[in-house]
Amino acid sequence: MRSNGKGRLIAGMVLGAAVLAAQEAPLPNGSININLAKDSPVSLLSMTSDQSRAMARGAAMVLDLHLSMTLKNIGANRIHGLTMRVVSQEVTMGGKGSVSLASLNIGPGEIFPVRIDMQLVRPTQIAGGPLVQVDLDGVLYQDLSFYGPDSLRTRRILTACEKEAQRDREHFKRILAQGGKEELRRAILGRISRDSGQAPLNVKVIPHGQAVTSAALPPEHSEQFAMVTFPDSPVQPVDGSAQVAGNQARTPHVDVINKSNRLVRYVEVGWILSDQAGRQSIAASLPSGNADLNLSPGKTASVRQDTALELYSIKGQPTNVQKMTGYIKQVQFNDGEVWIPSRQSLQEPELRNAVAPSAEEQRLAALYLKNGIDGLLEELKKF
Repeated sequence: MRSNGKGRLIAGMVLGAAVLAAQEAPLPNGSININLAKDSPVSLLSMTSDQSRAMARGAAMVLDLHLSMTLKNIGANRIHGLTMRVVSQEVTMGGKGSVSLASLNIGPGEIFPVRIDMQLVRPTQIAGGPLVQVDLDGVLYQDLSFYGPDSLRTRRILTACEKEAQRDREHFKRILAQGGKEELRRAILGRISRDSGQAPLNVKVIPHGQAVTSAALPPEHSEQFAMVTFPDSPVQPVDGSAQVAGNQARTPHVDVINKSNRLVRYVEVGWILSDQAGRQSIAASLPSGNADLNLSPGKTASVRQDTALELYSIKGQPTNVQKMTGYIKQVQFNDGEVWIPSRQSLQEPELRNAVAPSAEEQRLAALYLKNGIDGLLEELKKF
């Protein structure tokens, strides 16, 4: 049922004492609240949560959520991205989560599914109200405008994914226009062959990376990044380094300068590790450690991260870091606009085999394998 026309579906109210006494039990009616604002561009048609469970764990309750929602685009714009915020308790570790969907193409009046599968933790002493609150945190439209509070700051992520998707769809459309169906087939098969033939080194990311102290490893030393620059990038790398010992590169930082005439709020650096044989890892990301960068035109800043990367062979054996390569992967301006590298820029020799294809390019390749060239053509026509 709908609540007062506010786009809110109540699936129940509270978890009873009898359920808390059990080790595991289904979530009762009233335990999940889907909250959509009055001006929400989507409405909730239905929700099922019969597979969700609650489990008592000492003074806490573990909520194993399996929700299936059916939403409808009731706005006038096409939806290309969406984020739902899921909360059982604001301040408890493990009490919040989210679900983001990118590369959507939902027209006005169209219906689409959203699944939420996650575990949340909630102290048992909290009484009253629903166990789980689900809010719409943001919607990205086809023209890259945005609706919602964006409390999780996913607007940048959704926008970057959409710009990558637009870039890569245009790439394949251009191939089709210039060379026809067979040229498009060769291009997508080339992408599939390239992906299946790669044997990159594996990288393990360690947040708050610790210094290497093993006596079996060489002494830690500072190693400079080899920087790849793009002429059209609004932010250019100036210098960068990390502490390297054996197979670990720790606490990397890259100094950057804002070459544009606009305030920059976020910079993300991609970096690639190479071993002594010249083999490369798939590019990892180094987001700015500053929540609000505020990099003015002509100014410089240091993009730092308290992180370590460990380099391994595909068989899981540690392999020493010999070289580090960095490039500007993403820039967000103060107005929310996002810059990403062009496909031509990513074809630089140092990057060609290390930068993974976008999620959209992988989706199109999988669609070709499933439905053939005609299925791919039909998909490209939708955009």
